[in-house]
Amino acid sequence: MAKREKLITRFLSMPSDFHYEELARLLRYFGFKEVKKGKTSGSRVKFENEVSVPIILHKPHPNGIMKRYQMRQIKELLEL
Repeated sequence: MAKREKLITRFLSMPSDFHYEELARLLRYFGFKEVKKGKTSGSRVKFENEVSVPIILHKPHPNGIMKRYQMRQIKELLEL
């Protein structure tokens, strides 16, 4: 199984330790690009692609672990 499939499978299992960097990599696999709003965007992050609606979220801190509700919303948007 390739890295991409492993990451998708891990995301779909909704683990409680899914990290922001893993999410960013997953979204890049689906053609999204991270857009930072200015040099002081803080923790607000936007992911865009040409096909679907943008994904806007707060980058989790200090540990970088994604919240379950964020993962559910992203899963619905990606229709996985």
